Amino acid sequence: MSPTSYPEDDEKALFKAAVQGVRKLKQDTISPHRAPVKVKTQRQMVRKDRAEAHPFSDVYEPYLDQEGPTRYRDPDTSAYELKKLRRGDYVPELFLDLHGLTQEQAKEELSALLIAARRQHVNCVSIMHGHGKHILKQRLPMWLVQHPQVLAFHQATRSWGGNAALLVLLRIEI
Repeated sequence: MSPTSYPEDDEKALFKAAVQGVRKLKQDTISPHRAPVKVKTQRQMVRKDRAEAHPFSDVYEPYLDQEGPTRYRDPDTSAYELKKLRRGDYVPELFLDLHGLTQEQAKEELSALLIAARRQHVNCVSIMHGHGKHILKQRLPMWLVQHPQVLAFHQATRSWGGNAALLVLLRIEI
């Protein structure tokens, strides 16, 4: 051993000699891909929406007065509320246009609208069903009567779509 060499230098040289010709290994394990928190939250919202979605029946046919405009009032709702809806005192905050949709698509969109209205604490919505073959015009009231959130609905005033739309009064949950 020379006076200027240290034992650590000898150890480094021995180590270098021992690992000469060794190459770095490639990583052979796959790290799990974790979805970002936003995606997880969105997935939870989608699952919750599906659980809360209301399955509307095509078989159920409620009694609706056939004379005059399309209208309905829940038995626990004041007749005055229906009158205010008819006069256009309630301004719809959300709008849904069902033109060109099939019945199944319309049910899904209606369910999504009612979920959105509940989340946003909206008490009045407008649903455009159009004229067409009157299929959605006949089905829409039957579906709305089945939903527990619906207090009343009435054919819209001319400014909100006339006889091609319904104004729907909803129960607000706080």
